[in-house]
Amino acid sequence: MPGDAFTRALEHGPLYAASAAFAGGLLTSLTPCVYPMVAITVSVFGARATRSRWQAMALSTAFVLGIAAMFTPLGVVAGLTGNVFGTALSKPWVVVLISLVFLALAASMFGAFEFVLPSSLTNRLAAVGGIGYGGAFLLGLVSGVVAAPCTGPVLTGILLWIAKVRSATLGAGALFAFSLGLGVPFWVVGTFAVRLPKGGKWMVGVKSFFGLVLSVTALYFLKNAVPPLAHVARPGAGYAVAAGALVTVGLVLGAVHLSFDDPARLVRARKAAGVLATTLGAFALIAWVQLPRTQLSWEHSEAAGRARAASEHRPLLVDFTAEWCGACNELSRETFADPSVMAEAARFVAVKVDATHDDDPQIEAIKDRYRVRGLPTVVVVGSDGQEQARFTEFVPPARFLSAIRVVD
Repeated sequence: MPGDAFTRALEHGPLYAASAAFAGGLLTSLTPCVYPMVAITVSVFGARATRSRWQAMALSTAFVLGIAAMFTPLGVVAGLTGNVFGTALSKPWVVVLISLVFLALAASMFGAFEFVLPSSLTNRLAAVGGIGYGGAFLLGLVSGVVAAPCTGPVLTGILLWIAKVRSATLGAGALFAFSLGLGVPFWVVGTFAVRLPKGGKWMVGVKSFFGLVLSVTALYFLKNAVPPLAHVARPGAGYAVAAGALVTVGLVLGAVHLSFDDPARLVRARKAAGVLATTLGAFALIAWVQLPRTQLSWEHSEAAGRARAASEHRPLLVDFTAEWCGACNELSRETFADPSVMAEAARFVAVKVDATHDDDPQIEAIKDRYRVRGLPTVVVVGSDGQEQARFTEFVPPARFLSAIRVVD
C-alpha cells in the first residue's frame, strides 16, 4: 500500500493496484486474528458437509463474495471523498494526526496492545448465516467485522491512498481485490477440504512485517508536515547502498523474527533497534527511488513565468502539484524527467505551482486563474495566451509529448 510498497504499486495503475491490494488481503489472512478462524468458519457455512466438490466451491465462493460486499463499498466512498481528503492533507495538523494513527496501528502490530471486539458481539456475528448460499454470503459479509483487529491497519493504508487518487472505480477494484486475497484461505479450505499449517510464531512475523510497513507509511505522511523529511534523499548509488544496508542491519537485529513479548531485555532491545533501523532505512530507500533523475528548469513564480512567456512569445506549461498527490509525484518522476519530453519542453516556460498548502490566498488565486478544481492539473498555454491542452491525471511520456509538440 505505501511511499510504502502498497502505495508505490497503486500509483502505477489498476493492475498494480489490484495486485498490491490482493497481496495485502492475503497477508492479512495469515495474521493471528484471521488465520485461526478459517477452519471454524468453513464448518459454519457448511462447505465440509456438502456431497460434491462443486457445491463446496459454490458455497466458498458465496462466502468470499460476501467479504467483497463488505469491503468494496468502502473503496467507492474513499474515492468519492478524495477532494475532502486532499484538502485536509494540506493542513499540517491533519497530516501529523494521520501519522500518529499509523504509528498506533504499527504499535498494535508489534504487540503493544490489541484491538479486540467485545466477545458478546463476536459471538453474535459468528452465529450469523448457516448452511446454504445465502447463509455463506451473509457470514462472509460480517466476517470482515470479526476480523477487524487485523484487517484495520492494512485496510486503512489502502483506503487513505484511494482517497488521495480520488477514483471510485479504482477504489472499488482495489477493495474487491483485497477481499479476494483475504478470502483465499477460506476458499481453498472450503473447496478442497485441505488442512492448513498450524498457527505459530510465524504469524507474529507477519504482524511485525505489517508493523514495519505502517511505520514507514507514518513517515511518508509526516514528510508533508516536516519539510526536512521531504528532502532527506540524495542522488547517487552510495545513498541507496547505505539505506539498503540500514534495512539489512535492522532485519538481522530482529525487526521481524524477534518479539517484544520475549522476557529477555536484550531480545526486546534488539527488536526495538531492528524496527527503528529497518523503518528509517526503508523510508530513506523509498525517498531515493522517488527522486527524479533529471528535471525541467522550473520557474516557481507563476506571475514571473507568465510575464516571461508573454515577453518572449513562448508557450507556457503550468504544473499544479502537491506533496500528498501521488499522481503529481509520478508525473515529475516519469513524464517530466523523460529525455524526449524535456527536449521538447525546453521551448516552453515551465512553471511549477506547489499547492500543498492550498489555503494560501495567493495559491487559491492562481488556481482560480487557471480553473483548477483538483490535482494533478497540468495546463498547456500557447504563445498566443490561449489554453491548448489540460491534463488532470497521470499521463505517460509518449502521450504528453504528442500533446505539447503541436503547441505553438
